[in-house]
Amino acid sequence: MSLRPIVLHPDPRLKKVCAPVAAITPEIGALAEDMLETMYAAPGVGLAAPQVGVLQRLFVMDCEKAPDAPPRPVVLVNPEIVWRSDALGTYEEGCLSIPEQFGEVTRPAEVALRWTGLDGKQHEEAFTGLWAVCAQHELDHLDGRLFIDHLGPIRRHMITRKMVKYKREHARP
Repeated sequence: MSLRPIVLHPDPRLKKVCAPVAAITPEIGALAEDMLETMYAAPGVGLAAPQVGVLQRLFVMDCEKAPDAPPRPVVLVNPEIVWRSDALGTYEEGCLSIPEQFGEVTRPAEVALRWTGLDGKQHEEAFTGLWAVCAQHELDHLDGRLFIDHLGPIRRHMITRKMVKYKREHARP
């Protein structure tokens, strides 16, 4: 396992629709392990493959926040939403690809996803709360959308300008 560099906005890779994963291979398993390690180290609760420069439909998440609960990492390959609640929720979102920037995003309060696991089997689960927000946020990444795309144009432009400055100031020599 190894930490992977996180792609920062603005970067054209974050705006591309990702290709489906053709097969669960050892390489996909290694990518998922690297992504989990990178997500936990960041620290974050979700990470999509394009955020580490891989344009494939895969993301990882672990929204378990209870201090006494064990981690609950979930790896979702080729995920799709199969149900959305009519009820909406607004949550202040951030993103590992847009550090230090946040915005309120309104999304369905509950969703059900279907995906392939690293075991090659189909899985389906309903998510609520932070899990639902995270799943939708990460699925957006696979479709070339960022949380700032849900904000107004002025706020989105302001965050993008801040990120250009952030990238310039934190450039790796």
